[in-house]
Amino acid sequence: MKKQMNSSSNSAFLSTMANTWRFITRIAPLLLFFLLIVNPVIAGEVRIAAGVGLKDVLNELTDRYEKIHPETRFSKNYAPSGVLAGQIENGAVTDLFIAANTKWMDYVKEKHLVDIKSIRIFANNSLVFTGRTRKKVTGMQDLAYLDKIGLGSPKSVPAGEYAIAAIHEAGLDKKLKGKLVMARDVRESLMYAEMGEVDGSFVFLSDALLARQSRTLFTVPQNLYPEIVFPMALTIKGISNPEAISFHEYLQGIEAKKVLKKYGFATSQTVFSTNR
Repeated sequence: MKKQMNSSSNSAFLSTMANTWRFITRIAPLLLFFLLIVNPVIAGEVRIAAGVGLKDVLNELTDRYEKIHPETRFSKNYAPSGVLAGQIENGAVTDLFIAANTKWMDYVKEKHLVDIKSIRIFANNSLVFTGRTRKKVTGMQDLAYLDKIGLGSPKSVPAGEYAIAAIHEAGLDKKLKGKLVMARDVRESLMYAEMGEVDGSFVFLSDALLARQSRTLFTVPQNLYPEIVFPMALTIKGISNPEAISFHEYLQGIEAKKVLKKYGFATSQTVFSTNR
């Protein structure tokens, strides 16, 4: 009886945590957008807009940079790349934009919101499937035997877009119909897997390495989805901010590459084609 009560209490606690996280992820982008619009630019401040999956690595990189340049302060806005692109288009003050795919960098480039000459590949990544399920899951075809599969909404979350591409290329569209559980961003998708709300979730390798409860079940074959590229660029406002220019250069250096590798990112490429 006591074990049943403890189990019930744990389930209630996990459910409450999940609901709280959903509420926070729903209001956070709106609050950040409001602050970015109304707050004046402060001398020595660099405003970064980056995909949610970059949060941990960028927090360490900005901390390291501030130790070298104590006069610099960072304002960071983490959200799905599509949401960030829309915020920048609508006037959010941003110096540096780092997207989780080329689609949203192309979008702001075509809108003349970034400096084309400053576009670089910040990092590369890979797609994996992580979860707590006890079912045998070693590859894409095994997904057909699962009940719930988490992924970021492909409309604005690049990790979800890559996952949908992989599902389609693997010929699983019909078999997985009704089983996909959409998350607001890649970290929420990971949380679903961690909490056991889904059998497993598609996330970037860098996110999977942060998991405490779930484990990587398999790496999605590269031939099933486009190359995962995280492009970065200074915005039109950012090219007039010396601190932003300096940090943009720092992100291309040896120290930044070492930190990226630590978090599961690859840094094999540095040049981004502007003739897309």
